[in-house]
Amino acid sequence: MVCRGCSEPLQRAIVDFGADAPAARIPQKLKEHYGIEVCASTCWSIVLQHAQTIDECPKAAAQIPERDGVAQLIAEIDGSMIPVVEMAESNDPSAKVDRRKTRQVGWKEARLSLVHTPGSVTPVFGATVGPPDQVGETLLRTAVQAGLGRNTQVHAVSDGAAWIADQVSEQFGLHGHFLVDFYHVCDYLTAAGKTIASTAARAWLETQKDRLKQNRLQDILDELQRFVEDDTVPDDNAPVRAAHRYLTNRPGQFNYRDALMAELPIGSGEVESAHRYVIQDRLKRAGAWWKLKNAKHMLALRVCRANQEWDRYWQSRRQQAA
Repeated sequence: MVCRGCSEPLQRAIVDFGADAPAARIPQKLKEHYGIEVCASTCWSIVLQHAQTIDECPKAAAQIPERDGVAQLIAEIDGSMIPVVEMAESNDPSAKVDRRKTRQVGWKEARLSLVHTPGSVTPVFGATVGPPDQVGETLLRTAVQAGLGRNTQVHAVSDGAAWIADQVSEQFGLHGHFLVDFYHVCDYLTAAGKTIASTAARAWLETQKDRLKQNRLQDILDELQRFVEDDTVPDDNAPVRAAHRYLTNRPGQFNYRDALMAELPIGSGEVESAHRYVIQDRLKRAGAWWKLKNAKHMLALRVCRANQEWDRYWQSRRQQAA
């Protein structure tokens, strides 16, 4: 990659700013901190080139390494929608196209994985905008970085999306234990409680929470079954049926008692919080729309920095240039 006229230290400063701030603000920051003037388009080109290089760095094989590994890992997965835009391309390269009239805007889910050992305050992150199988591979690579081995038990927490549980099982086998986010389940029970208990809904919900934490799932299902709406009631107006179906369709994913006894998390709030400072602070700004490939590259850049691999990237570039 060649960035003519910009030294390596200057490129690093530009990418450093561009990882956190919009392209239009980079020249101002350069001028303020270094007294150097570089136009916004050049700055943005440099940022994207380095982000792409980071994104395309060779990745380790998505497999469990032949080592014992750490005893326990905690893994959390969550998605966040980012704004994307596609531009229609003309078959005639000489034709003038008004891109304002051909662009299509939409949303793409960026999936963030977070893995660490119990008690650690420095998690390892992985992210992708790819399909479930890529999310699973990203999660596995992230777990390997965090110390995964043949004997490692993986405690995975997320919302109740079936594909996430499937990927945990596929990537970690019998060593992977998936738990549905406790508070996500409570959302369903809260809605059901308003129908079942009305004026005493809060007390009813607390009873169900206690049952969940004691692994008394069948007691909850029996309670819900008594009040399940008739089949003629539309799903949108049947919160009890929705809660009953949600719990029934996820057997083995509500072992909160053992998680609490082992002092393992029963919610995925850590990764939900990480979404804000890893992804949303840069990729979900008001009025900003991303080409998908640029969003993918920026995501890799943000993860590189979150994983404390920033210095290593620049060191590797210096070694290659030597």
